[in-house]
Amino acid sequence: MRIQLCVVGRLKVGPERSLIDDYLKRFDRIGRGLSLGPATVSEVEDRKGGGMGAEAVLLKRAVPSGARLCVMDERGKAMSSPAFSEMICGWRDQGAQDAAFVIGGADGVDPELRESADNVLSFGKMVWPHMLARVMLAEQLYRAAAIAAGTPYHRA
Repeated sequence: MRIQLCVVGRLKVGPERSLIDDYLKRFDRIGRGLSLGPATVSEVEDRKGGGMGAEAVLLKRAVPSGARLCVMDERGKAMSSPAFSEMICGWRDQGAQDAAFVIGGADGVDPELRESADNVLSFGKMVWPHMLARVMLAEQLYRAAAIAAGTPYHRA
């Protein structure tokens, strides 16, 4: 099952980019044997300043047709790492070819897009900058694959 991170904004070279690239490379390496991956990032940017609605249009275009859709949002459900791994592997086992994870811009994700998602998840009650949320999501994808593979990375 291919994984697509559909995100608002362009990430420049820097520590966040390095971390995301590292975690997604790790995910691809361990996920290959589990029929998970590859993971890719689709960055969208509303240059006209249309707000969440305009961003939602661009994000919808970035989501592969028929993909399971998960929106990352502060109003979402908090989930443990093992449960996150089970969710992703469950989608794969149900025959999903693609899964898309959406991270909105500074104002979040358009309510209509959020309501259309299969899952809405949160990294907790605190609000995180969307660039850090990308890093956290990339790490959790790697952790989910590591849990599914039975490696010692997740020590819970």
